[in-house]
Amino acid sequence: MHFKKITHLFVISLILLLPHSSWSLTNVLGDKITIIDFRSVETQLINSQAGINNPNISSQPKSIWPRLKDGFSFESKPSRKAKKIIKKIKEIKKNKVRFGWFDVIDDLAVSKLLLEQVVCFGKEHKLDHVEGPVGFSNLDKAGLLIKGFEEFSTMITIYNYPYYATHLKKLGFSLLAQWFEYEIKIANFEDSPEKVKRFSSVIMERFNLKVLDFKNKKEIIPYIDQMFNLLDETYNKLQTFVPIQNYQIEHYKKRYFKYVHKDFVKCVVDKNNRLIAFTITMPSFTRALQKINGRLTLFNIYNLLKAMWFNNRASFYLIGVHPDYQNKGITAIIFNEIQKTFNKHNITIVETNPELKENTAIQKLWKNYENRQHKRRATFTKNI
Repeated sequence: MHFKKITHLFVISLILLLPHSSWSLTNVLGDKITIIDFRSVETQLINSQAGINNPNISSQPKSIWPRLKDGFSFESKPSRKAKKIIKKIKEIKKNKVRFGWFDVIDDLAVSKLLLEQVVCFGKEHKLDHVEGPVGFSNLDKAGLLIKGFEEFSTMITIYNYPYYATHLKKLGFSLLAQWFEYEIKIANFEDSPEKVKRFSSVIMERFNLKVLDFKNKKEIIPYIDQMFNLLDETYNKLQTFVPIQNYQIEHYKKRYFKYVHKDFVKCVVDKNNRLIAFTITMPSFTRALQKINGRLTLFNIYNLLKAMWFNNRASFYLIGVHPDYQNKGITAIIFNEIQKTFNKHNITIVETNPELKENTAIQKLWKNYENRQHKRRATFTKNI
């Protein structure tokens, strides 16, 4: 069946994330629901249709992709690589199947059919439970939106309709991890909370720390690998954690570093010049991406550049703090320094992007500023 000839076709898609594995599509034509096998579709076509070039997909062992056989039943033969990944997951005590890229029409029967394939995959590999939606690593988009449907989404988060969570709950899934998102108003540095400024100064002196001010992007490069290592150390105790692989680090460096502005990167080092904390923020591209609507024309490039250089909104993207320095006020140093950047670039509103509900330390910091907790998202889980 040629995709261009299909009319009135509703599509949902999902990728099973153990072990970087399966693509499947479900089509709804009237009352008929059919699973389509994607073995005949080349990885490059999938990448180009999705608008991505992701090594997490292109390096997948194709022999574990599910095959359609006798209606809705599936069979799969894990490759040697797949078996190694399954063994590694069990070694780090993450005996679960993860799913993501969950897009579905408002039809419970469709969601049920698709998620049943996830459960079958988990049972086949003797896994304990299902978790999702998540990405390939903790750097990818994760969680369904469960509050703030009327708000603009940031570039690195997922937007979905309210019925998504309703479907999962009706299918026996329960909440697993929850994230809060805040919108914070930025005042002039002189008018910012004295408590934060004093606390930042005390912590810097007590632990003999210093903040790096980069003159150009080349000066950031020696710290990039340290940033990714620090992310692993920061989040490796979280229930949703999956280690970041070297090929993933290279992918993120090549894809995103060119968009980072030196002023929006803040690093804190100890007396031995060891990175102990960092944050990466960027001007908000939300409205610019809406305007370009997926088309990169000369005028749309102008919209992106305008968002980069003339913008009153920004977003936090990554933040990492070494475990030895967590709960010791390091986030106050980071925000105190990044506020100077926001003032310099006329940023008046900043969004935090998802922060785990359990991260009470950072939430206490936001109480010192005018803020609103405007969005919430969650992952869901189910025993199998």
